[in-house]
Amino acid sequence: MQAVIAVLLAGAGVAALAAVLRRRFVLATVAGYSMAPTLRPGDRLLIRRAPLSRLSVGDIVVVVPDARMAAGPRHTTGYVIKRLAAVPGDPVPDHVPAPAHERVPPGRMVILGDNPDASRDSRDYGLVTQEQLVGVVVRALGASDPAKDEPTRDQANP
Repeated sequence: MQAVIAVLLAGAGVAALAAVLRRRFVLATVAGYSMAPTLRPGDRLLIRRAPLSRLSVGDIVVVVPDARMAAGPRHTTGYVIKRLAAVPGDPVPDHVPAPAHERVPPGRMVILGDNPDASRDSRDYGLVTQEQLVGVVVRALGASDPAKDEPTRDQANP
């Protein structure tokens, strides 16, 4: 009987730990070439949930797309993975539409792909809200094979 109770308690402990980790971390898979060569399709990413105030320019962030991001020639589903280019108070980078703002306003951010030719990002849809932020990439898990062929122009720009 004690062995059964010990197994049940261990199972409950594992379940509780899993629930805590799911609140703090998320897994995602890279689907496109917008972050190449840093990230490639098939790369699995460990994402730590974090507020915008704890992030720095240069971090790779994950956001939930809104209607502006999903529209256009590259329909977006799932998460959007980009590099954080500007946070509140920073100057808005060139080529990023930001009506009447020279600086990124509170609660907004600028995200850009590392591969501009294959990326829809803040240059296309403007500033992104902190409510869309899922978190910051902590590390790539099971990175894709670096020997993969480079994408053709048609693959990179559907």
